[in-house]
Order: sequence, then C-alpha cells, then structure tokens
Amino acid sequence: MSSAQIEIQLIACLVAVACAIPGTFLVLRKMAMISDAISHSILPGIVIGFFITQDLNSPLLILLAAITGVITVTLVEYVQKTGLVKEDTAIGLVFPLLFSIGVILIAKNANDVHLDVDAVLLGELAFAPFDRLFIGGTDVGPKSLWIIGIILIVTIALLIAFFKELKISTFDAGLSASLGFSPMLIHYGLMTVSSVTTVGAFDAVGAILVVALMIAPAAAAYLLTTDLKKLLALAILFGIFSALSGYWFAHWLDASIAGSITTMLGVLFLMVYLFAPSKGLIAVMYREKQQRIEVLLLTFLLHLKNHDEERERHVNHLNEHINWQKIRSKTVLDLALKNNMVSIDNNIVSLTEKGDEFTSKAINYIITNEDAQIEDMKDDFFLFRG
Repeated sequence: MSSAQIEIQLIACLVAVACAIPGTFLVLRKMAMISDAISHSILPGIVIGFFITQDLNSPLLILLAAITGVITVTLVEYVQKTGLVKEDTAIGLVFPLLFSIGVILIAKNANDVHLDVDAVLLGELAFAPFDRLFIGGTDVGPKSLWIIGIILIVTIALLIAFFKELKISTFDAGLSASLGFSPMLIHYGLMTVSSVTTVGAFDAVGAILVVALMIAPAAAAYLLTTDLKKLLALAILFGIFSALSGYWFAHWLDASIAGSITTMLGVLFLMVYLFAPSKGLIAVMYREKQQRIEVLLLTFLLHLKNHDEERERHVNHLNEHINWQKIRSKTVLDLALKNNMVSIDNNIVSLTEKGDEFTSKAINYIITNEDAQIEDMKDDFFLFRG
C-alpha cells in the first residue's frame, strides 16, 4: 500500500469523524437537510473570500463560508417563523438563492480561475495527496489532512467543553434556558461548526459526500441507541468503516472514491434499517405481527367468556362463529393452549382459571383504558413466551 493510499484513507477517516460529530446533533434536532443547504449556500462566502485574497487556500475563505452558513440558517429560520411555509420549504427557498448568487459571481468574475461548480460539488479524494503543504521548504503532508485535522481537533475540544449544554439544549431547549444556557447561542455555535466542517471537507471530498457523512452514520446509529455518548461513538465508527470500505470498494472497481464511500454509507444504513434489534424494519414487522396475534387471542378469549353455549365453543365451529379462516383459528387456539388460557374437553373449548382472570382484566382495561393495567397483564401472563 503506497503512501498516497494511506493519506487518502486517513483524510477520509478524519472527514468522517469531523462530520459525524455535528451531524449527530443535526439528526437529533431534526435538521438533517440543513447540512445540504449549508454545503451549497456557502459558495458566495468562498467566492467573496477569493476575490478579497486571490488565494484559494486562504483561511479567510473558511471564515466567510462559515458566516454564510450561519446566514443561511438565520434566513431559513426567519422564513419558517413567518408561519407561511414549513422548514423544508424554507430550506428549498434559501439555499438555491444563495448558491445561485455564488454561481453568478463565479461566471461573471472568475471564469479564468479554477473555482467552478464542479470543483465545489465534486471534490475528489484521489487528488488530495497531490496538494501538499510545505513549511520552510519541508513537505509536511497533504493540505486537506492538516485543514480537516485542525477542524477536528477544534470540534472535539468544543464537544468536550460544551457537551452538557449541547445535550440539554438539543433535548429540552426550555430547560436549557431555565438553567442559564442560551439555546440560541448553542444552536448558532453548532451551525458555525457545521459550516466550518463543511468548508474544510468539501475541497477534498465534495459537498455530496460531506452531506452523506454528516447524516447517514448518525441516522444509522440513532436506530440502534438513544444514549447520546453511544450515539456519537457509533456514528463515528460507522463513518470510519464506510470511509475505509468505500475506498477499497472504489479501488476494486476503479471507480469514484467519494461515490463508493457514499454507496457504502447507503448500504450500511439499509442494513441497520432492516436488522436493528428494536427499530429495524424486520423487528417492527415482527412486533406488529405479534400485536395482531395478541388482539386475535383477546378476541377469542372474550368470545369464550361471553358464550356459555357449547355449540359456540366447539373447536370445529370457532372459525365459523368468529369469522376466521381455519389456519388463523388454529394458530390462536394453539397459542391459548400453550399459555394455559384455555382447556379442551370433548372438542369444547373452555377458559381456564388463568384465562378467565386474564379476560376479566382485559375487559376492565377496555372499560377504564388505564395503561398501567395492560402492562400488568403482560407481566403476569407473558403471552408470547416460547
């Protein structure tokens, strides 16, 4: 493995970590698409910074881009607070406007400079090792590595310093204000960090991958845990895994590195979305199926309690009286027998003492609709054990 390959993977991993930290809070605050808005609308800040300094590597570009990102968020919130449009509509109105202003500025004033739309949107990791940083004539590595490394160090330092404030303001802005933390200040601080991270990263990896690295790892982690520290750790791990696996996937296919990393992020999220233990699609479908069976069982027990006539409780006629198919009737009957809710004598189904007690509690719950009672019922009878 060459030094260039190592540098590319290291840059990708640092970008993944730097994006995962603010991205986690954006997902928790339900502001995922604001990262896409920031990644496009900071273009005017970059262009104006270039006009002032005539240097694409000037720190002023990052500063002005960060300011433009905060302006974007402010405008989005202002439009949203009018009550005339929702947040997604406000984002769709603001960021195309600012992005278009940047495109016009480039087209009118910088046509002969390497500052075009493709360079802004489609950064290429494969070229990052060729843009070197020299200090006193000594090559100290790729510029992107240093830029994103410094941004990551600052981001981690801010996270450690303001973790409590970020956590409280994210989950309860009212409590944050009552404790003396300014939710608005924390909010705009987070937007500033997101803007700086976006600017520092997209020159190397492109705006599309920046958005993917900010949102996909955090979204996948959120399906696995609600603990903030674990959420951050999982988002970082998912980002690093996708960066490394995406690089080697691109190497194998001889394809775009950014595109391959984004693909791996999508595959990773899909796997978590399908197989997450509690929130995954399969787990949810299984739980819904069990709940439907629970309702069917309760319906069956209520039928038995309300009918003393033997013909109404005969095994062969249950599906006819409750209007079920034979397979459904057998499934519910087997479940009731397994849980000792019913007994069968000469093909006549009767409630056991346990079944009668359970059904009485169920009727009482239906009448009172007290949640505590239904939880007690589940604890007492364990309908789906085994």
